[in-house]
Amino acid sequence: MPEKISIIIPVYNEEKNILNVIGKVKKANTKNIKKEIIIVDDFSKDNTRKTLSKIKGNNLGIFFHKKNKGKGSAIRTGLKHITGSIILIQDADMEYDPKEYPLLLEPILKNEAKVVYGSRLEAIRKNLKNMYKLHYLGNMFLTLMTNLLYGSKITDMETGYKVFRKEVIRDMKLNAKRFDFEPEITAKILKKRYKIREVPINFVGRKFNEGKKITWRDGIKALFYLIKYRFMD
Repeated sequence: MPEKISIIIPVYNEEKNILNVIGKVKKANTKNIKKEIIIVDDFSKDNTRKTLSKIKGNNLGIFFHKKNKGKGSAIRTGLKHITGSIILIQDADMEYDPKEYPLLLEPILKNEAKVVYGSRLEAIRKNLKNMYKLHYLGNMFLTLMTNLLYGSKITDMETGYKVFRKEVIRDMKLNAKRFDFEPEITAKILKKRYKIREVPINFVGRKFNEGKKITWRDGIKALFYLIKYRFMD
């Protein structure tokens, strides 16, 4: 069967960005692989839902949560509707540019890896003055803990750009509801002994007044889940 990539976009209160993101994803180069776009609105309270309800198109699925459940829940909803053999997670906040898709897909299409993460390490260091220092340090700490707990050698566990073959998560039970999706799926991928291949990506961080949602509390929860899933399923 020909390859197809399923791009899951979890959305919450992104009325300013959602049309731009969808447009960029539609135009993105996926190395001549057919793409489908799965958008899950997590009960947005702005005009995002209204905007999405007017969008139609081939290979485009839009689903609406009846209450706010969190990013992890939105991704899990998206996973129920995919039909592709490759899965890519795309945040709706414009911090990640779909122009990076060819770079992310190359190791998978060359059969060099079944899991690829886009590492923001160098991009963040170059733009650290425009970033929240606590977020940078927190990510470095969580990545260090991931490597210590699971014997890995990754540089950016919390990256939003995660790409993997469907078979990687076929029998994986995911419980994440909110931002715990990143540590949970990373932990379970590593426990299944898949090697995570990283490729450097660009990244443009945004401030809380621009819509950034993750906080230091999510960092503490991420550490908890990294430890939990090291010893439990």
